[in-house]
Amino acid sequence: MNRLAEETSPYLLQHAENPVDWYAWGDEAFEQARAEDKPILLSVGYAACHWCHVMERESFEDEETARLMNERFVNVKVDREERPDVDSVYMEAVVALTGQGGWPMTVFLTPDGAPFFGGTYYPPEPRHGLPSFGQVLVAISDAYREQPGDVARQAATLVEALQRSAQLAPSNEPLTESLLAAVTRALVRQVNPRWGGFGRAPKFPPASALEFLLRRGELEPVTLTLDAMAVGGMYDLVGGGFHRYSVDEQWLVPHFEKMLYDNALLAPVYLHAWVVTGKERYREIAEETLDYMLRELRLREGGFASAQDADTDGVEGLTYTWTVDEGAPADLLQPFEHGRSIIRGELDPQTRARLFEIRETRPKPLRDDKAVAAWNGLALAALAEAGRRFDRAEYVDGGRELAEFLLGPLSGQGGRLHRTFNAGRAKGTGYLEDYADVANGLYELHVATGELRWLEESRRLATLAIELFADDERGGFFLTPADGEPLVARQKDLDDHPTPSGNSMIAFVLLRLGRIYGDDDFERRAVGVFRLIRDLLQRSPSAFGHAAQALDLHFSPPRELAIVGPPESPVARAALAPFEPNAVVAFGPADEIPLLEGKGLVDGQPAVYVCERFACQAPVTEAAALRD
Repeated sequence: MNRLAEETSPYLLQHAENPVDWYAWGDEAFEQARAEDKPILLSVGYAACHWCHVMERESFEDEETARLMNERFVNVKVDREERPDVDSVYMEAVVALTGQGGWPMTVFLTPDGAPFFGGTYYPPEPRHGLPSFGQVLVAISDAYREQPGDVARQAATLVEALQRSAQLAPSNEPLTESLLAAVTRALVRQVNPRWGGFGRAPKFPPASALEFLLRRGELEPVTLTLDAMAVGGMYDLVGGGFHRYSVDEQWLVPHFEKMLYDNALLAPVYLHAWVVTGKERYREIAEETLDYMLRELRLREGGFASAQDADTDGVEGLTYTWTVDEGAPADLLQPFEHGRSIIRGELDPQTRARLFEIRETRPKPLRDDKAVAAWNGLALAALAEAGRRFDRAEYVDGGRELAEFLLGPLSGQGGRLHRTFNAGRAKGTGYLEDYADVANGLYELHVATGELRWLEESRRLATLAIELFADDERGGFFLTPADGEPLVARQKDLDDHPTPSGNSMIAFVLLRLGRIYGDDDFERRAVGVFRLIRDLLQRSPSAFGHAAQALDLHFSPPRELAIVGPPESPVARAALAPFEPNAVVAFGPADEIPLLEGKGLVDGQPAVYVCERFACQAPVTEAAALRD
């Protein structure tokens, strides 16, 4: 056993029995590197990463490779989900060096943390134009000893580039609605005309971009993509839920890991498409996806695990694939690997139930039980909205339990969020996306329950996010808190791949809360984000889907719904039934909230006040009047 045996991250624990003398990220490793004048070998991955497992089996479990690593380097293993700050800054360095990134990520650092060389997966023997991992280890170690000046210059150049990119200046060009029209046109042009999504292969589920197009009324590319993803392969027809991505353009052969964040983002897209189109299959997929999350990812403490692995017993997709003699309809089987096939097509409910029962007897892939605050915030938003729209009490109850978990075990001194929770321990500082996603989820829980506490907690976390992360000089928000561990650069996460960036989500949250509380500073802070990403949004619209949603909210005419009375009242249900993503909602009575001030029941009846910039129409007490 090495030092990683004391960690809580499932990914780090997977490496606890490697012959490599691993350190976790921290002062001990850097002090050892300085004392021995050795470079640091930083290896970054995550528990559900297939190629991370491959590199572990090929290299980190190999005695000779481990001997080279231990003799020549101080070796540091990082879970990218636990330390997104470390992952982000060194991934940017790897992309600058090689033109591409990915996991496992392998970066070589000086003892003060400056990167000077890096890549991703390295094979045990030279192949496909890649040197062997052993060759890389020897070459880097020799260069560090024999060419220290060159290494220092390369490190200094990279660090300077990282620091420059972290100081992006806001655009001076005007923010106009024409931006949204341009983004819409660009996204529609990029949609694959046959299979939906963007581009050819590999294909990742574009949840945020689809949500934006749905807001803009571009229904055809949205339904094309949703229908194509749901046919089977990328979507698990038997157990519900989506795999991480497809290796082909048809959404057929997935990379079989299942991530909490993908499912928490895709369920609302199908939910909203159901609201807009009335197509029952979209409702089924949303419910099956949330049912999968509750069944397979829910933790006893009330939170949700991060992921399920792509592999079962070392074989990718073993749990999810079928042979011809295992009971699946032969006409629905599409060949995969190892004589096994993927189910693709339509399953009637009886066949689906029968296949699920068979599959439940199989071994299941490893589950990463680490709860990440941000991803649980996404899950909270999905459960809350689906619970109220589908009238599924178990979803709303699951959301309440999740909120208690986020504000209890995942919160620490001063009500600040931790990043992760596992094995009874909360760990790490919360990052910008943690505060933004949890605040958004709490707002949605307020709308679902009418309970004031969740709205107040949403505002508290948003206010705390400004205090901890805001850049008062250039606008926007840093990834790490002001009192967080200093790295070689303090970065801002801006693009929405694969999850909404912290900046996009906090802008979205601040706009909503600003309209409820009449807070102009919240609005100003959100506009600061838009000025940072204005030019990026035009250059790469598919990478800024959630930012585009927030900008759409910013330009929309203010529409505020002040609802007095319970959310289950007919008039409240009627007010919340349409797809109105740019409306903001607050439940009262609560005179301390500006939108709700002076608003009460009407003749003892629940009432809805439809307002614009706090100028409200006469209260409505009859559901029919709102529907009309």
